[in-house]
Amino acid sequence: MRFGVLGPLTVWSADGEVVAVPESKVRSLLAALLTAPGQVVSADRLVDELWGEAPPANPTGALQTLVSRLRRVLGRAGGQGVLAHRALGYVLDVADDAMDAGRFTALTTRARTATDARERAELLTEALALWRGPAFADFVDEEFARPAVTRLEEQRLLALEEQAEARLELGEHGLLAGELGDLIRRHPLRERLRAAHMRALYGAGRAS
Repeated sequence: MRFGVLGPLTVWSADGEVVAVPESKVRSLLAALLTAPGQVVSADRLVDELWGEAPPANPTGALQTLVSRLRRVLGRAGGQGVLAHRALGYVLDVADDAMDAGRFTALTTRARTATDARERAELLTEALALWRGPAFADFVDEEFARPAVTRLEEQRLLALEEQAEARLELGEHGLLAGELGDLIRRHPLRERLRAAHMRALYGAGRAS
C-alpha cells in the first residue's frame, strides 16, 4: 500500500489500484495522520483538527467511528494494522518509501551526495516527477495541513533550484532560460532561482 500527498490525497493498493476513500471526514482524518506519518497524533489534536470549534456531542465516539471506517478502507486494500491505536492517540505506521513525500526526500538526498551533474539532474527530475499538484491539494485551506504544505513546497522549490544548477552544468542554458522565467514569475523572491536564470540567459546569449 502506498500513499500520495504530493497532489490530491491518493491511496494505492499493493497492485497499484487507486483505493477510494469516499467520506470527506475519513479523508480528512487520513490527511491529518499523513502530516505526521509514523508519529502518534493525539486524539485531542485530531478532534480539534477535524471539527475545530464545533465538535460533536461525543467527540471521542465520533473519532473512534471515523477511525473504524478508515481501518476498513485500508484493510480492504491490504493495509491491515497500518492504523494503530496508542495510549494517547493514533499512528499511521507507514514506511518512508510507502509515501510519495518520503520517496521525494530520499531521491533529493541522494542527489545532494552525487558528484556527477547528470546523475544529480536525473535524480532530481525523478523526484520532481512525483508531484501531481500542490501538496495536500484537497486540504491546502485546512489549518492542520499548512505546516506540512509549507515544508513540502519549500523542499520542492529547493529541488527545482538544485535541478536547474545541475542542468546548467550540463549546458542546458537555452531550455532553462524559458523554464526558469516562468518559475520566477511565480516565485519572484527566490534569489537562487534568479541567479540560475541569469546564468541561463547569459549562456544562451540572451542577457540584456
